[in-house]
This record gives sequence, structure tokens and C-alpha cells, in this order.
Amino acid sequence: MTWAGEVLVVDVLDEDAGLADVEDTRGRTFQLPAEWLPEVRDGAAYRVSVTGRGVDFTPDPDGARLLRERSKQTLLDFSDAPDGREGA
Repeated sequence: MTWAGEVLVVDVLDEDAGLADVEDTRGRTFQLPAEWLPEVRDGAAYRVSVTGRGVDFTPDPDGARLLRERSKQTLLDFSDAPDGREGA
């Protein structure tokens, strides 16, 4: 699994369990320890970078908007028609 360059957005923060449910730019969901994510809150977004010291999660103020836009485009590209043509 490669996360470098990914954007993660917190979907749900469970403060009692200390876990954050996050979604990445590929639509995958994960649970991460909330303490790994600076300024963690529902809807917060983070850029992931891998360094020699480990993995860094940097707050990204535009990350949630970018992920929403990507999700909208995916829905627009989706088609129920088996050959991709509408009304065939």
C-alpha cells in the first residue's frame, strides 16, 4: 500500500476509541489513531508524505474540497449501460 501523495479526509472521529475513520483519494477507507493526525476533527484533510523518519500527516485546508470534487467526477463518469452508451 502506497500512501505518499495521498489526501486523507476524516469521515468520523471516535474520540472515545481514539480512532479516526478516514477516506483516501482512491475511495478506500481506513482507521487511524487520532493522535497521528494534527488538529484532528470531522472533515479535516491531510496530505500524506513518507520520509526517512516515517509517515507525516500534514493538514491540507483544500483537501476535503478536492476529494469531494473527485467523487463528483467519478459519479458523472459512471454509467449503468453495459457498453457505456445511454439509451442503447
